[in-house]
Amino acid sequence: MEKNNRLNRIKPSGRNLRLAKTLSMTKRILVVDDDPAVRDVLSIILMKAGYEVEMMEDGNRLYKNNYTLPDLFIIDKLLSGVNGLEVCRHLKAQKRTEHIPVVMISASPNISAQAEEAGAEDYIEKPFDRDHLLKVIETNIRPKESNRHPVP
Repeated sequence: MEKNNRLNRIKPSGRNLRLAKTLSMTKRILVVDDDPAVRDVLSIILMKAGYEVEMMEDGNRLYKNNYTLPDLFIIDKLLSGVNGLEVCRHLKAQKRTEHIPVVMISASPNISAQAEEAGAEDYIEKPFDRDHLLKVIETNIRPKESNRHPVP
């Protein structure tokens, strides 16, 4: 009987509600890079910044629509077996992904023009600075509401 009385006195705190709201607003980033070291670095940086992260080593799953829609794509220009710029073009040509921002990442000297031509919203040059990376992501992900939907 006393146990029930104690449970009845427990009220939800504002802190828990804020935490639940924060968790439900977590943005999802899908990274496509064939270099395991780059994937590891990006994963650590993005997860520490509070993003939910999915990693892919090539763009084949994107062509097959075998992924959950993210709030932002980060795609390396040079991928094994497929060109990252072509992956970007594919995403921008699809009704279900045309609205999702794409950030190209590359060590190529003219990535800016190539990323723009492929339809990407932004680019990051390798080697990249953590703060610059996060600023580019925040700039491109913030205006978007969650686009996360399961892919059939």
